[in-house]
Amino acid sequence: MIEKIKPIRLIAFDVDGIMTDGGLYLTDSGEEFKRFHSLDGHGLKMLKASGVELAIITGRTSRCVEMRAQNLGITHVYQGIHKKWDAMQDLLNKLQLAPDVAAFMGDDVVDLPAMRRVGFSITVPKAPPIVHQYANYTTKHEGGNGAVREVCELIMSAQGTLSAQLAPYLGDD
Repeated sequence: MIEKIKPIRLIAFDVDGIMTDGGLYLTDSGEEFKRFHSLDGHGLKMLKASGVELAIITGRTSRCVEMRAQNLGITHVYQGIHKKWDAMQDLLNKLQLAPDVAAFMGDDVVDLPAMRRVGFSITVPKAPPIVHQYANYTTKHEGGNGAVREVCELIMSAQGTLSAQLAPYLGDD
Protein backbone atom coordinates (compact mmCIF):
# COMPACT_ATOMS: atom_id res chain seq x y z
CA MET A 1 0.00 0.00 0.00
CA ILE A 2 2.83 2.41 0.79
CA GLU A 3 4.03 2.19 -2.82
CA LYS A 4 0.60 3.42 -3.99
CA ILE A 5 0.71 6.34 -1.54
CA LYS A 6 4.28 7.59 -2.04
CA PRO A 7 3.69 9.20 -5.47
CA ILE A 8 0.43 10.99 -4.47
CA ARG A 9 0.53 14.68 -5.44
CA LEU A 10 -3.22 15.39 -5.36
CA ILE A 11 -6.09 14.16 -3.23
CA ALA A 12 -9.74 15.00 -3.81
CA PHE A 13 -12.40 14.55 -1.16
CA ASP A 14 -16.13 14.07 -1.31
CA VAL A 15 -17.85 16.07 1.45
CA ASP A 16 -20.96 14.37 2.84
CA GLY A 17 -19.92 11.21 4.66
CA ILE A 18 -16.20 12.01 4.30
CA MET A 19 -15.53 15.52 5.59
CA THR A 20 -18.83 15.39 7.50
CA ASP A 21 -20.81 12.65 9.21
CA GLY A 22 -23.07 12.43 6.16
CA GLY A 23 -26.09 13.96 7.85
CA LEU A 24 -27.96 16.66 5.97
CA TYR A 25 -28.89 19.37 8.44
CA LEU A 26 -31.59 21.75 7.20
CA THR A 27 -33.22 24.63 9.04
CA ASP A 28 -36.93 25.43 8.72
CA SER A 29 -35.99 28.16 6.27
CA GLY A 30 -34.15 25.63 4.07
CA GLU A 31 -30.63 26.69 4.99
CA GLU A 32 -28.17 23.79 5.04
CA PHE A 33 -25.39 23.45 7.55
CA LYS A 34 -22.70 20.85 8.12
CA ARG A 35 -20.49 19.74 10.98
CA PHE A 36 -16.78 19.55 10.15
CA HIS A 37 -14.12 18.17 12.50
CA SER A 38 -11.29 20.50 13.51
CA LEU A 39 -8.76 17.64 13.59
CA ASP A 40 -9.52 16.95 9.93
CA GLY A 41 -8.97 20.62 9.14
CA HIS A 42 -5.53 20.75 10.69
CA GLY A 43 -4.58 17.51 8.96
CA LEU A 44 -5.55 19.06 5.63
CA LYS A 45 -3.45 22.14 6.36
CA MET A 46 -0.43 20.00 7.21
CA LEU A 47 -0.89 17.84 4.11
CA LYS A 48 -1.10 20.92 1.90
CA ALA A 49 2.02 22.34 3.55
CA SER A 50 3.81 19.07 2.77
CA GLY A 51 3.25 19.69 -0.95
CA VAL A 52 0.12 17.67 -1.76
CA GLU A 53 -2.63 19.50 -3.68
CA LEU A 54 -6.10 19.33 -2.12
CA ALA A 55 -9.48 19.37 -3.82
CA ILE A 56 -13.15 18.99 -2.98
CA ILE A 57 -15.49 17.30 -5.45
CA THR A 58 -19.04 17.05 -4.16
CA GLY A 59 -22.47 16.38 -5.60
CA ARG A 60 -24.22 18.95 -3.43
CA THR A 61 -23.79 22.71 -3.48
CA SER A 62 -23.44 24.46 -0.16
CA ARG A 63 -22.13 27.84 0.94
CA CYS A 64 -20.65 26.26 4.08
CA VAL A 65 -18.45 23.97 1.93
CA GLU A 66 -17.17 27.02 0.08
CA MET A 67 -16.44 28.74 3.40
CA ARG A 68 -14.71 25.65 4.82
CA ALA A 69 -12.54 25.33 1.72
CA GLN A 70 -11.55 29.01 1.96
CA ASN A 71 -10.68 28.59 5.63
CA LEU A 72 -8.43 25.62 4.81
CA GLY A 73 -6.84 27.17 1.72
CA ILE A 74 -8.38 24.61 -0.63
CA THR A 75 -8.65 26.37 -3.99
CA HIS A 76 -9.87 23.46 -6.11
CA VAL A 77 -13.56 23.19 -5.24
CA TYR A 78 -16.12 21.49 -7.48
CA GLN A 79 -19.70 21.58 -6.19
CA GLY A 80 -22.89 20.26 -7.74
CA ILE A 81 -20.88 17.62 -9.58
CA HIS A 82 -22.61 14.38 -10.46
CA LYS A 83 -19.89 13.03 -12.74
CA LYS A 84 -16.99 13.22 -10.35
CA TRP A 85 -14.50 11.58 -12.70
CA ASP A 86 -15.10 14.40 -15.20
CA ALA A 87 -14.22 16.96 -12.53
CA MET A 88 -11.21 14.92 -11.45
CA GLN A 89 -10.01 14.69 -15.06
CA ASP A 90 -10.42 18.44 -15.45
CA LEU A 91 -8.36 19.02 -12.32
CA LEU A 92 -5.67 16.54 -13.38
CA ASN A 93 -5.41 18.33 -16.72
CA LYS A 94 -5.15 21.75 -15.05
CA LEU A 95 -2.41 20.51 -12.73
CA GLN A 96 -0.75 18.44 -15.48
CA LEU A 97 -0.85 15.29 -13.35
CA ALA A 98 -1.49 11.66 -14.26
CA PRO A 99 -4.27 9.74 -12.49
CA ASP A 100 -1.76 7.41 -10.82
CA VAL A 101 -0.40 10.30 -8.69
CA ALA A 102 -3.88 11.22 -7.49
CA ALA A 103 -6.08 9.92 -4.70
CA PHE A 104 -9.82 10.15 -4.15
CA MET A 105 -11.74 9.70 -0.91
CA GLY A 106 -15.42 8.87 -1.28
CA ASP A 107 -18.17 6.89 0.40
CA ASP A 108 -20.87 6.09 -2.14
CA VAL A 109 -21.42 4.67 -5.61
CA VAL A 110 -21.30 8.14 -7.22
CA ASP A 111 -17.64 8.26 -6.14
CA LEU A 112 -16.69 4.98 -7.81
CA PRO A 113 -15.85 6.32 -11.28
CA ALA A 114 -13.18 8.56 -9.73
CA MET A 115 -12.07 6.03 -7.14
CA ARG A 116 -11.55 3.34 -9.78
CA ARG A 117 -9.31 5.51 -11.96
CA VAL A 118 -6.90 7.13 -9.50
CA GLY A 119 -3.72 5.70 -8.02
CA PHE A 120 -5.08 5.43 -4.48
CA SER A 121 -8.71 5.27 -3.36
CA ILE A 122 -10.02 5.62 0.17
CA THR A 123 -13.36 5.12 1.89
CA VAL A 124 -14.86 5.08 5.38
CA PRO A 125 -16.30 2.18 7.42
CA LYS A 126 -19.97 3.03 6.77
CA ALA A 127 -19.62 3.01 2.97
CA PRO A 128 -21.68 0.44 1.04
CA PRO A 129 -19.94 -2.92 0.43
CA ILE A 130 -19.42 -2.20 -3.28
CA VAL A 131 -17.42 0.94 -2.43
CA HIS A 132 -15.19 -1.10 -0.11
CA GLN A 133 -14.51 -3.46 -3.03
CA TYR A 134 -12.85 -0.64 -4.96
CA ALA A 135 -11.09 1.12 -2.08
CA ASN A 136 -7.40 0.60 -1.51
CA TYR A 137 -7.84 1.72 2.10
CA THR A 138 -10.73 1.96 4.58
CA THR A 139 -10.21 4.36 7.45
CA LYS A 140 -10.62 3.31 11.05
CA HIS A 141 -12.35 6.62 11.81
CA GLU A 142 -15.80 7.54 10.53
CA GLY A 143 -16.41 10.39 8.11
CA GLY A 144 -16.63 13.71 9.93
CA ASN A 145 -14.88 12.19 12.94
CA GLY A 146 -11.20 12.07 12.05
CA ALA A 147 -11.24 9.99 8.84
CA VAL A 148 -9.74 12.82 6.78
CA ARG A 149 -7.03 13.45 9.39
CA GLU A 150 -6.20 9.74 9.38
CA VAL A 151 -5.71 9.82 5.60
CA CYS A 152 -3.66 13.01 5.72
CA GLU A 153 -1.30 11.49 8.27
CA LEU A 154 -1.18 8.20 6.34
CA ILE A 155 -0.05 10.03 3.19
CA MET A 156 2.48 12.20 5.03
CA SER A 157 3.85 9.17 6.86
CA ALA A 158 4.28 7.21 3.61
CA GLN A 159 5.93 10.20 1.95
CA GLY A 160 8.23 10.90 4.90
CA THR A 161 6.82 14.37 5.58
CA LEU A 162 4.81 13.78 8.76
CA SER A 163 7.70 14.40 11.16
CA ALA A 164 8.47 17.75 9.54
CA GLN A 165 4.83 18.79 9.81
CA LEU A 166 4.66 17.80 13.48
CA ALA A 167 8.06 19.28 14.41
CA PRO A 168 6.77 22.80 15.19
CA TYR A 169 4.45 21.30 17.81
CA LEU A 170 7.02 19.00 19.37
CA GLY A 171 9.97 21.38 19.60
CA ASP A 172 11.15 22.99 22.78
CA ASP A 173 10.16 26.64 22.70
